Amino acid sequence: MKLPLLVWLTASVLAGCNADQAPQVAAQPANPALVTAGDSLLAQLQVEPVRREAIADTLRVAGRIDFDEQRLARIGATVTGRVTQVDAQLGQLVRLGDVLARLNSSELSQQQLAYLKARSQLELNRRNAERAQALYAADVIGAAELQRRESEYQISQAETQAAADQLQLLGLNRVALERLAARGAVTTVTPVTATLAGVVVERKLAQGQVVQPADALFVVADLSRLWAVAQVPEQQVAQVKVGQSVRIEVPALGNEQLVGRLIFVGQTIDPETRTVLVRTELDNSAGRLKPAMLAAMLIEGKPEERMVVPASAVVRENDEDHVFVADGTQRFRLQKVKLGPQHAGRRVVLSGLKGDEQLVVDGAFHLNNERNRKEMEGA
Repeated sequence: MKLPLLVWLTASVLAGCNADQAPQVAAQPANPALVTAGDSLLAQLQVEPVRREAIADTLRVAGRIDFDEQRLARIGATVTGRVTQVDAQLGQLVRLGDVLARLNSSELSQQQLAYLKARSQLELNRRNAERAQALYAADVIGAAELQRRESEYQISQAETQAAADQLQLLGLNRVALERLAARGAVTTVTPVTATLAGVVVERKLAQGQVVQPADALFVVADLSRLWAVAQVPEQQVAQVKVGQSVRIEVPALGNEQLVGRLIFVGQTIDPETRTVLVRTELDNSAGRLKPAMLAAMLIEGKPEERMVVPASAVVRENDEDHVFVADGTQRFRLQKVKLGPQHAGRRVVLSGLKGDEQLVVDGAFHLNNERNRKEMEGA
């Protein structure tokens, strides 16, 4: 009786061992990254080897549209005075020489009186010098007296010229100066005139206000050309040089790209932001750009040979970039890659490929749909 029981126990243990080992020899699940394309799908695919092309890295920095400082005029008064009239308004288009405002100035009237006095003294000394020459010729006066009167005349000439120059500095033009000399009519009103043709972009005065020559009363800008400026981090300063091609994206224009070249790269680093100022010039004859608009500056570096894939070869899975690599005649493998930004329909391969692979460059979307379908059926 004991032997049959032992045989039965041994058989039970062996059966249990076989049951535990059964899952280990079961078929392994299929690799979800692999997909086999049927003949109809294969006809829609285009397979090409990985390419290497000369690609220039693009540095993207935030910037803005700004005034061209060479086409900007800050206009002030030439004398101390009180504003009696304001002729120009914000946004007004003005021409060179247009009157922007008028001032009443006692300083101007005093300087005109000084000029008239100098002219009167000049005339008197001129006559004295002529009379002295006649008297000297008649041997009535000596040479010393003649020299004294001629010296006084020369001094009066210099004083009159200095008074005229001072009036011109105060804003009195040559025509007004000649009229003052001819008529002797003193005016206390002086105009503030535009020194540049353009648009009034700032106005800092009001009627009745007392202004000084140091005050900037108007800012006039020629907006036909503007600057795009940006701050480049100091770690990337070595990538930018004057003359480099840049593209400007302006969100207000639907991210339209404007093309230009760097005309300035700063020589110093801002100690607070650790950046360097760069600048390019843009044509604005159409008037679409406005100063202070936000912009992004894309600066192209020196081209270098890089591994690239067409944008059409890239599929997104789990928020990551992938490509399909040929793994046989009709079999393809989904390969995760790390890619740079898209430029001209291409993306630089940063990692994930060796460079000798064959890629699906057209039809990758359909191939991925087929892979997903088979994966769901297998699940």
